Amino acid sequence: MDQIDRKILSLMHENARMPISEMSRTISMSQPAVTERIRKLEDQGIITGYRAQLSGAKLGKHTTAFVMFKTDNCKDFVSFIEASAEVVDLYRISGEYNYLMKVVTENTESLASFLDACSAHGFSTTLIVLATPFEDKSLISNEV
Repeated sequence: MDQIDRKILSLMHENARMPISEMSRTISMSQPAVTERIRKLEDQGIITGYRAQLSGAKLGKHTTAFVMFKTDNCKDFVSFIEASAEVVDLYRISGEYNYLMKVVTENTESLASFLDACSAHGFSTTLIVLATPFEDKSLISNEV
């Protein structure tokens, strides 16, 4: 992966819907060359997919929390979480807790209900998000 690939990835991270024509002008390459580089990045598994970023607030989801969870039955817990619409990310972690999950709910009352349902699988510590200065920061340096 060279600097041109890094620039393409940076542009795509900022706006995955950027037209190839605009991207090719920005990095001074032909459209077929940019298209081929993107295809190779996909084939190499560097680009793993494309998705829309959704506004939780516009969808009526105003509360975000990170929940550290400890369970003795990982398989049942993961099955429960997979079926839970409130959990948008789940990470297996080291340390005192087994899992870290990002939970998005309508409000603190619905968060409390979700946590009550989780308690059948173990215990948790919850951190409610007060503000999000940034999110989904690019893995590619801004210096490209």
